[in-house]
Amino acid sequence: MRPIPWRRARGPATCATALAIFTVCLALTAWQEPLPLQRGFIAALMLCTVGALLFLFARLATALLVGGGLFLALKFIAVMKLRYLEEQLMPSDFIYYVRSSLLDTLRHYPHLYLLGIGLLLALPPLLYLTWRWDWRLLAGMRPRVALIVRSAGLAFGVLAFWWCMLPNGPFAVVHARNTWEKLSDDAHLTNFFVSFRDAAVRLPPMSSDAVAEQAWGATAQSGPGSRPAPYPDIVQVLEESTFDPSIYANCSVPACRLGMFASDARTRGTGVLRTHTFGGGTWVSEFAVLTGMPQDIFGPGGMYAPYVLAPRVRDALPQMLRRLGYLTIAIYPTVGSFINGRNAYRAYGFDHMYDVSELGLDEWEETDKQMFDAAKRVYDRVKKPGQPVFVMILTLNQHGPHDDDPMSSLPAPFRNLLHGLKPDVALNFDTYLSRLHDSDLAIRGLERDFLDRAQPTVLMHFGDHQPSFDGMIRDLPRSLPPALQLYRDYLTYYMIKSNFDGPPLPHYPMLDIAFLPSMVLQAAGLPQDPYFAALSQLRERCDGLYDDCAVPGLLDSYYGWIFGRLHEYQ
Repeated sequence: MRPIPWRRARGPATCATALAIFTVCLALTAWQEPLPLQRGFIAALMLCTVGALLFLFARLATALLVGGGLFLALKFIAVMKLRYLEEQLMPSDFIYYVRSSLLDTLRHYPHLYLLGIGLLLALPPLLYLTWRWDWRLLAGMRPRVALIVRSAGLAFGVLAFWWCMLPNGPFAVVHARNTWEKLSDDAHLTNFFVSFRDAAVRLPPMSSDAVAEQAWGATAQSGPGSRPAPYPDIVQVLEESTFDPSIYANCSVPACRLGMFASDARTRGTGVLRTHTFGGGTWVSEFAVLTGMPQDIFGPGGMYAPYVLAPRVRDALPQMLRRLGYLTIAIYPTVGSFINGRNAYRAYGFDHMYDVSELGLDEWEETDKQMFDAAKRVYDRVKKPGQPVFVMILTLNQHGPHDDDPMSSLPAPFRNLLHGLKPDVALNFDTYLSRLHDSDLAIRGLERDFLDRAQPTVLMHFGDHQPSFDGMIRDLPRSLPPALQLYRDYLTYYMIKSNFDGPPLPHYPMLDIAFLPSMVLQAAGLPQDPYFAALSQLRERCDGLYDDCAVPGLLDSYYGWIFGRLHEYQ
């Protein structure tokens, strides 16, 4: 029997190999979705994609390899983002992260960086050989007929894909999921595709101008503050992934009660803080605490606040402070380009952002003390007599993961500190408490630097969100009042102090993070412009709640006022 020449066999061999690779891709992507209908949804999308590519390339193996590879790459990116940034992959990531932050992110994970380089080196030769040895379909047809067939086939594949993506199409049940479900389960690819319509920013419902004027017109005139110029300095600290651990039932040992959460003679206001993100997304807490608006009132697209919201906000705390004569500076723990930070902070109204390069620190490795010491050095350099300074400090000491080192690596007092927890949960919690102890000591040093002096100063620190402990923290019991159980995963803390006398700030059962700028302004005794005057009124009328305000119609009139009349967002 004569052997088949390689030239004749390489076409079938290439197609068979490509089919095997596509099957593996199918198993690693569609078949990893948790529910059967979700698996069918992703498998259908993969087949539609391969069908469209088949007529686009007119080559079977190339269509199988490219189609399967695209979905496998998407799955890999989704898993990596969830692992390292603790956020689901969203369609807008390919606009926002790739545009300015992809390389910055990859540099922090060398194995991913090397893998990306390896793929860039290996894929082009593989695709070239597949293209060269592939079966050429429609090769015997006349060019015009082949073009018609290919165009019709491509259109059919695209239409089939579009049909599967319709919310009322064959996979309507898959599409009918709320945002929380999309962000909280393991259906990585399903969540990605059904979130395509979630990326747009939209303003919340608003009342008519007349109703808004009637409800909020009294705030249009800026009121005088309670302190004369020169105004006090303001130091504001965002404590990454920090919460008061004593709210957890298992955290009853003395190490769970720290001084940074306790009131003293200088405390003007403290309490439970309601945030709008869990496990990650510090940038939306930054947005809320600087602009006085939670990102979720703009829809799911608000998660990209540094990119899509910050440039269009027309008033923010740093902007208002600059109008009062403040120098506004930010002390940033990463490079300024990370998550569009430098551009966003410029839009918020900061005169200068001192990123990790200017501070001379090791990115992603800074302790709270290092950040606070750097802030004091910058402050001493820029402070001028008679000019108040606003300092915004971000920390990374509590950034996850909290299980990357073994229990034996923790300081002795924090090894196996909490009992009654599973080993994985205990490691996360003990690591958190160890880092929190360091933060507590650093906060005391910060108070000595800025409060133990004659210069009038307001100091605020707050937790931007809870860490996830790889999702395990959700199942831990909390000792919270029944009214707060609904928000249990979104509760941190805030602490506002000053080194001068002033009335105590109002106390609320739970304060929305978006109200913190109005609390700081009140603590500092500063005059408020119409926007922040309205924000303070909303805080009082809604008892510390924002988009959960229980007063009927009040939010609609407030949005009508700040967006329709004050043009806070354009």
